[in-house]
Amino acid sequence: MMMPSIFGENLFDDFFDTVSKPIKAIRQPIPQVMRTDVKENDKGFTLDIDLPGYKKEDISAELKDGYLTVSAKTNEEHEEKDDEGTYIRRERTFGSCSRSFYIGENIEESEVKAKFEDGILKVFVPKKEIEPPVEERKYISIEG
Repeated sequence: MMMPSIFGENLFDDFFDTVSKPIKAIRQPIPQVMRTDVKENDKGFTLDIDLPGYKKEDISAELKDGYLTVSAKTNEEHEEKDDEGTYIRRERTFGSCSRSFYIGENIEESEVKAKFEDGILKVFVPKKEIEPPVEERKYISIEG
């Protein structure tokens, strides 16, 4: 039976693979979302995060408990209809993604710099020397 396809991929592959081969569905790799390159130099780390199709307004970055979390969300809810029919499957109109990176608890929010350009979010995280914990001695009084 002929099935509609786009770029050689059967539109119904995901559905039928899951139904007929449930084990395969579990083992399938997670789609590559927010691919990230991390570069290190003497001053710090640069994260280049791919966010194609998003606008600057769609992206947020938060630092909490030593974790830098980058989130992107788009919500274009418009229905396009034409004489040729309606969509069977839409994958590009809305969605969100998020990714967290542990950068350490000694980094302040004001020290992290971010710039979004050409679908790539560049985040700079400075290196900081980890200060050894100061040993605080507590003396116990001895009576007698």
